Amino acid sequence: MTPRTSTSTGPRARAAVTALSEPAAEAAITAATKILGLPTIRDEHARIAEAAAKERLTHKAFLAEVLTAECDDRDARRRIRRVNEAKFPRSKRLEDFNPAMLPDLPPGTLAHLASGAWIDAGEPLVLLGDSGTGKTHLLIALGTIAAEQGRRIRYTTTAALTNELAEAADDKRLTRLVARYAALDLLVLDEVGYVSLDPRGAELLFQIITAREERASIACASNAPFSEWGTTFTDPRLAAAVVDRLTFNAHIINTGTSSYRLRSTRAAKKGAAT
Repeated sequence: MTPRTSTSTGPRARAAVTALSEPAAEAAITAATKILGLPTIRDEHARIAEAAAKERLTHKAFLAEVLTAECDDRDARRRIRRVNEAKFPRSKRLEDFNPAMLPDLPPGTLAHLASGAWIDAGEPLVLLGDSGTGKTHLLIALGTIAAEQGRRIRYTTTAALTNELAEAADDKRLTRLVARYAALDLLVLDEVGYVSLDPRGAELLFQIITAREERASIACASNAPFSEWGTTFTDPRLAAAVVDRLTFNAHIINTGTSSYRLRSTRAAKKGAAT
């Protein structure tokens, strides 16, 4: 019998399917998945093939299974990578946060923030309250969710960002650094108002805020009311401009003055005792 040959022409032309021995098939799969960058199919194809045989799946169904496994694993790796790239100082999850501790944060608002729709709309988020009232927990938790949804996130403190900008300016890398921060889906800026900035640092930070104005979201937290931001940015006009940009179409949440950490600890102890 004359072997079948493909009648197709061009780069997609393929020869007829050739029967391979098991060792040859394994070698071909290993080589192909390495070339194509498909590590999950390389590692899981044998297990999925065995399960497919037991379930008597069609060849198309088996192919769908291995491709879906690769896509799922690739998505999981991407989510982990996005979270790592955000450079959060520690892990904080929203499920570990008790919103009942913050009367100014109703469940509907929290659900909206967790959805990330405000990030897609380029809306700012501002958390105001004393130290220990849950601001950083919320920033990290919401930022982590956004990163796991596939968005590009970066966490930093105000002092760290201004230092980074000043070093970049000295090295003539400022334009490139500002562009990199402008390209983020969400900039998480913690500890606004904790330290006073010199005029140069305040102006550099203002460049980042301006680059993202009404286009890309900033989520920030401060232990000082807006009326006191002048002590951080030194120039009252610059402080007013910063407040104006961070509050336009913003979600502003007051976390209060009572320590969230202390109340959470007391609640946990009370629950354990009952």
